[in-house]
Amino acid sequence: MGLNRMGRVAALMATGALVFAACSNTGSSSAPATQAASQAPAASQPASAPASAAASAPASAGAALPPPTVTKDLVIGAAFPQVDTFLGKVKDGMEAEAAALSTASGHKVTVNVTSAFVNGQEDVATQLSQVENFVSQGVDAIVVIPVDTSAAQPMTDAAKAANIPLVYVNRNPSIADNPYVGSDSLYAGTVEMTELAKLAGGKGNVVILQGQTNNEAAVLRTQGCNDVVAKNPGMKVTKTQSGNWARDQGLSIMENWLQTGDQIDVVCANNDEMALGAIKAIDDAGKTGKIIVGGVDATADALAAMQAGTLATTVFQNAKGQGGGGVDAAATLAGGGSVPPLIDIPYELVTKDNLSQYLGKN
Repeated sequence: MGLNRMGRVAALMATGALVFAACSNTGSSSAPATQAASQAPAASQPASAPASAAASAPASAGAALPPPTVTKDLVIGAAFPQVDTFLGKVKDGMEAEAAALSTASGHKVTVNVTSAFVNGQEDVATQLSQVENFVSQGVDAIVVIPVDTSAAQPMTDAAKAANIPLVYVNRNPSIADNPYVGSDSLYAGTVEMTELAKLAGGKGNVVILQGQTNNEAAVLRTQGCNDVVAKNPGMKVTKTQSGNWARDQGLSIMENWLQTGDQIDVVCANNDEMALGAIKAIDDAGKTGKIIVGGVDATADALAAMQAGTLATTVFQNAKGQGGGGVDAAATLAGGGSVPPLIDIPYELVTKDNLSQYLGKN
């Protein structure tokens, strides 16, 4: 659904620098629109979370950015790594916000979406070519969810050479002078594992299903899981493996882990898709109810699994807010305005007690 004028202000809450404890590279909120981003983590923190876990949640601060003023027709190129369940919602948010801006301004705002998913995988060269095509077409701005956050510099250079503003969304390459719209993945991994530790009574063997290891989200969510486990003497991480954000890979990895016969008590997955794959493997092995599983994104399938009692927790990542925020930032820059380097769309912990608040959001 489209963001209204106040929603766009909320989506564009600017922050200073996030306090990251690891390298920064990334695949959603009922907080008041005027709430500063620094307050969002506290609002999402489980009331019974250990003090040590709460202390490890990163801090951020910022002020609201005015919604963009559109004075001419705009074409925004959007380069996606792929359009999966979650990123499909980011795409929806971009298109809805473009429509809202068109209605509000009387000028047509168009988002042209491309996907770099080729031969069953996200392809860096394809995405660079797509950005170069946007440059040659003379688009007004470019929004990119990078395939590989460590390989994003050439896209930045191509846009900068043509004096076309570029905004990164969802996956943060941390390139100077390039704004980023997204959420703090260290916080997501921290609150996810804090809730899992609470549900497990602070004991047990933990396995981590990691996203693509060249993505900032995978690095930081995994760190958040590890940080919380390290603060619980009765817990330890016994296995970590990349499932590349995919449900089928989460399934096959979990099947292999279960076949070893090693004790597994908790699965801390970097996203819901891998968590759902793990849940299928657990069910096939007759271990439903014996292993606690968590994820990130709060997709519709994940919330259905929570309602069924097979997924213990997830963390809402505001897909439509990220998409809409990316379009707003791009439109602002295309109009000659400025935006802060980091536009934070806060994560929120989803539990069985507040689950109903998130149905239908992602």
